[in-house]
Amino acid sequence: MSYLDNIRTFVRVYELGSMSAAGRDLRVSPAVTSARISQLEDYLGVRLFQRTTRNLTATEQGRAFYDGAVAVLDAVDAAEAQVMHLTETPRGTLFVAAPLGLGRRLLAPEVPQFLDQYPEIKLRLRLTDRSVDLTNEGLDLAFFLGQPEDSNLRIRKIADCPRVLCAAPEYITRRGLPIDGDALVRDGHDCLNLRFPGANEFQWLLQTPDGPRRFAVSGRYECDDGDVLTDWALAGQGIVLKPEFEVVDHIAAGRLIPVATQTPPVPVQLACLYTHRRHQDPKTRLFMEHMIGHLSDVLRNKADLSSG
Repeated sequence: MSYLDNIRTFVRVYELGSMSAAGRDLRVSPAVTSARISQLEDYLGVRLFQRTTRNLTATEQGRAFYDGAVAVLDAVDAAEAQVMHLTETPRGTLFVAAPLGLGRRLLAPEVPQFLDQYPEIKLRLRLTDRSVDLTNEGLDLAFFLGQPEDSNLRIRKIADCPRVLCAAPEYITRRGLPIDGDALVRDGHDCLNLRFPGANEFQWLLQTPDGPRRFAVSGRYECDDGDVLTDWALAGQGIVLKPEFEVVDHIAAGRLIPVATQTPPVPVQLACLYTHRRHQDPKTRLFMEHMIGHLSDVLRNKADLSSG
């Protein structure tokens, strides 16, 4: 094991406070993580961490070593990035996450074009509507809709995405057309809810004449897959809250009809999350810039279709 690997492992253990979490981030086993820390401590002749069965905390020597270690890694990563840029042969595996609807409709169709340009890059795309943890799940980049919980990550905003409440003509014929959020709640409309641990989509944030307001909605249908909610809406089972780009084609074709238009949903932020050092990696930076350009173009075209 190289001294640089040991330093990199130390930094991740220090930042994450856990051998196992650092191992997942670096994609090595806990045993390898522990061995690297031990080798670094033997080389330096000091204890970098105090370990108990439940806790791991940095010693005074560990805290002093951290800043210098980060500076070393930043310098090495910057130098590697410069070399990779000059050789124009970025390579390696990218681990990327995205919401299901966004990933299926907008990201995945563009992936082949990106990989054709950079044949030495491999992509592992994880699609999920739950929140992801970049660090603990070993991700290089994550696209998301909403507001991230981890403020320690870097955020690159792409756009504010309009959202829409909509239902099938069959549902509106059966239950009526609600004009606003109050009607949604008062008349007990069947709302199709995206539910998973930590989610709050059962409270819909709508724009009222008095400003944004949360409406506590209910319904018999819940799922952790947004596409399933769209399918239920198309089948006439209820009202769904969706980013406009996901349903604009259905609305244009008359399969779904906007409802509660007097209190439209507040737009949601589309952005990507990344860590500082990973963004210096050429393949991460290239993929992010490529997809941001692609997403911006597609969303602009979707907006034109909606307004037209």
